[in-house]
Amino acid sequence: MRRSTSVAAAMTAALLILTGCATDEPTTTASGAASSTAAAGSGTGEQSKFFVQADYDNELSLLQATATGPADKPWEQVLNPKLVDTAKFKKAGPYKVCFSNAALNNPWRQVGFKVMQAEVEAQKSKIKEFVHVDAEGKDSKQIADINDLLGKGCDALIVSPNTTATLTPAVEAACAKGLPVIVFDRGVDTKCPVTFINPIGGYGFGHVGASFLSEKVKSGGKVLALRILPGVDVLETRWSAAKVQFDKAKVNVVGVEFTDGDPAKTKKIVNDYIQRYGTIDGIWMDAGATAVAAVEAFQDAGKPVPPINGEDQLDFLKLWKDKKLTAIAPTYPTYQWRTPIIAALRILNGEQVSSPWKLPQPTITQDNLDKYVDANMPPLHYAMCGCTDLPGYPQRWK
Repeated sequence: MRRSTSVAAAMTAALLILTGCATDEPTTTASGAASSTAAAGSGTGEQSKFFVQADYDNELSLLQATATGPADKPWEQVLNPKLVDTAKFKKAGPYKVCFSNAALNNPWRQVGFKVMQAEVEAQKSKIKEFVHVDAEGKDSKQIADINDLLGKGCDALIVSPNTTATLTPAVEAACAKGLPVIVFDRGVDTKCPVTFINPIGGYGFGHVGASFLSEKVKSGGKVLALRILPGVDVLETRWSAAKVQFDKAKVNVVGVEFTDGDPAKTKKIVNDYIQRYGTIDGIWMDAGATAVAAVEAFQDAGKPVPPINGEDQLDFLKLWKDKKLTAIAPTYPTYQWRTPIIAALRILNGEQVSSPWKLPQPTITQDNLDKYVDANMPPLHYAMCGCTDLPGYPQRWK
């Protein structure tokens, strides 16, 4: 969830479509996708307002692009670099780097933040102080956090927005102060930050999982789409791309449901659909943190586990290998949490950086699964952490 992918229960409670037994009437999610409660299924619904055809086309082309940068450091690599001048931000160090974080409320973000902390430690000769503020999945708190940081003497501000549209004015206010702003993970609706750092993105993630299911699910088979929450660009674009692929392949999508990233809720939703349809032939997910819960719902019901996409969370990768699942894991690598620190230091040194800074986004398949399964790391660790060379590995992540 990557995955991933913030879980903000308070924000989404009113938007959750299915919390228990299904009704006979179809309803509509906040993203415009029909929540499948009718026996005939709902299909994929309307396309998300976040869908931009040009961005979709660009991300799918990036899946085939060759990155520039150190071959053994994907967190420093760039796809199709577009360099911008940062000379006006150059100043003497060491620096005070501030970070406004959307949340630490799921494993993907927790692993990622440990990666960032370790990168800060690795760069300690250049960073005199690192300030982190956790918005706890609340837009209002993050807006207040950013406003507060503007008076704290930060040399650079890193922002991972909780939601896209609501945090845009706060980011613009930070830019207006003349502070170099680096946005990563999730975007905002403004070009004012010096750079926006993320892997290829949601369209690429969603397309990979949906294409796999389109090939693996038999004609007429029933696919259930599981989403976390609406309103976050990287999650909306994952579903947007999946919708395009499913519609093109005429896949029978019988449900599009929000899970709030809750394993218990995920398991209940899947079980409800198994009870209603007898079985489900494929599971698509916009983040993989609850993929194990989805698999367990089939196991508990005594049903074969259908083709499924998860993510690079180790509990899913281990289960995939042990149970010989038919699966794929598009990723949203947690190694991206290293890049904003590296970018901030380059900007403050007056070096050019790419804007946007698009990172590679590997896919785990049956062919390379063994490379990423690590029995020595905990179940909620992410294989794409890029952290093995950082201070404190592996203990910091255990």
